[in-house]
Amino acid sequence: MNSFEDLEVWKHARLFRNAIHETASKFPKEETYRLTDQIIRASRSITANIAEGLGRFHHQENIQFCRMARGSLIEILDHLICANDCGYVTNEQLQVYRNKYDNCLKLLNGYIAYLKKAKQAQQQPNNSITQ
Repeated sequence: MNSFEDLEVWKHARLFRNAIHETASKFPKEETYRLTDQIIRASRSITANIAEGLGRFHHQENIQFCRMARGSLIEILDHLICANDCGYVTNEQLQVYRNKYDNCLKLLNGYIAYLKKAKQAQQQPNNSITQ
């Protein structure tokens, strides 16, 4: 892997981020500095934290940044529910976003699990027999 752009979790989060931006840009003008700004910032936080985590030297730091990305992902779901309550997104749109959210969450949790295993493997003493 050469870059965070090679990570499947980042690729899916990017698609989610772009979809969120497209939808949020259609929210009413009075939401510009409230819900619109919040949801766009949270969507950018997901990909940014995944990227920054990969740039860290230790697995534990990467895990922590992925946990922050996960928090931003969950925050977006709350913002989408709020947008639905306000009538800015339909029930059908919300369901489409829930599906995208679920996919991103599964990938992110899987990546975190992978990092935890990599961290544990790195901490294991070398069990090879020397003669």
